[in-house]
Amino acid sequence: MGNHQQQHQKTTASSVSKFVFFVVEEEEFGEKLLHYIEDDAELLWRGSLVPQIPEYPFRRVPKLAFMFLTRGPLPLAPLWEMFFEGNEAKFSIYIHTHPNYTDPMPKDSVFHGRRISSKSVEWANISMIDAERRLLASALLDYSNEKFILLSEACIPLYNFTTIYDYLLIKNTNLSFVGVEPDFKKSSPYRWRGKMDPPLKRWQWQKGAQWVVMDRVLSIDILSDTKYYPVFRDHCSWPCQNQDEHYVQILVMLNHPERNSNWSLTWTEWKGNRHPTMFGARSNISANMIQEMRFRDNCTIGGQITNMCYLFARKFAPNSIKQLLEISSTLFG
Repeated sequence: MGNHQQQHQKTTASSVSKFVFFVVEEEEFGEKLLHYIEDDAELLWRGSLVPQIPEYPFRRVPKLAFMFLTRGPLPLAPLWEMFFEGNEAKFSIYIHTHPNYTDPMPKDSVFHGRRISSKSVEWANISMIDAERRLLASALLDYSNEKFILLSEACIPLYNFTTIYDYLLIKNTNLSFVGVEPDFKKSSPYRWRGKMDPPLKRWQWQKGAQWVVMDRVLSIDILSDTKYYPVFRDHCSWPCQNQDEHYVQILVMLNHPERNSNWSLTWTEWKGNRHPTMFGARSNISANMIQEMRFRDNCTIGGQITNMCYLFARKFAPNSIKQLLEISSTLFG
């Protein structure tokens, strides 16, 4: 390759990088945002753009996009810092927090400067889907991101970075991980509304966990959807609720069932309550507990039966961080 062609490649890559990230200069005080695109329509439009030339004009390492949907701080950040250390070229981070929360992350933190322009989110409200789409659109601006992982401030990784990276980008390259089941039970009459048909019929109503892992194909579908999103926005208010347990699940089953593992990779303990178990300082957080979370079930992933069914777990309270750090050798060993 000639010098002129090499220089052209570098210039092109630099131009693409500048377009993709929308990084804004650091403010004198506080913390910069990753981008300042406040108009959702513009952000979704930009994120849904798909290159038509398959070959990339720059060197590209496939990355995992970690998307944190939070109320405020990231109390488990020290654990995640350990998880990410040494793998900087293989991940991206995006944080959607309450717009009034402005406490800066330390400048030497991997989370510094990773917040996006955010808006208020209410539980069991369309604003939850809006926040998820906002995170997805921001992550799709980076063409190197291949898998998109939705997390909360109460989530932890159950393995080291390399294990999770290989699982998602080498062993299961073309799969999304969205747990889905038909919802014809008692919740269906309260959540599906007759006004949703058309286009959404009652037999198409699906349910699953909010915490999902998506590939680019499904993620772009979510951003560019103008058929089902208005149905949720206009007709899914009380007693229809928890749109985040239905919207992505319905889209993946209608559009890409063959690309979905039909399994959630986030371990959660339910004991018949409305909310999952919270693990805090008084919980017996131990190496044995992590092993039980990892291998609680057998599942079928990509046509193969495996006992490696969970890569993440929740729900961990802020005061659990000390115990989690004490067993970090088990988590990341």
